[in-house]
Amino acid sequence: MKKSSFVAMILGTVAGVLFALGMCMALVPEFGAFTPGVVLGCAGLVVGLIAVIVWRKMEHKAPIHITPKMVLSLAMGIVGALGLGVGMCFTMVWNNMVLGIIIGLVGIVILLCLIPIWKGIRD
Repeated sequence: MKKSSFVAMILGTVAGVLFALGMCMALVPEFGAFTPGVVLGCAGLVVGLIAVIVWRKMEHKAPIHITPKMVLSLAMGIVGALGLGVGMCFTMVWNNMVLGIIIGLVGIVILLCLIPIWKGIRD
């Protein structure tokens, strides 16, 4: 394993744990820790961003350039993931099976559309 991959794995794991723990603290009312949860979640996001920057620097890659294609892909990914999550909530939390399945499938289709947008369609 390359040193850059190991560093990225460690930083990514720390970022994921911080973010997940922070979101649990913020979103579960029984914990009563909304503000510390938001702070911990934001710390996880910052560590994740640092992980990307450090990994790209260790791999001698160019900095990330923001393009309209990247912004569109990011927006579609967010909308698709939210659609899938809302569909799951409709199904499991609000006991509305049909609408939840429809919304979840729309979210999945949006996420699947990311592949041809990012990679393109070739012969």
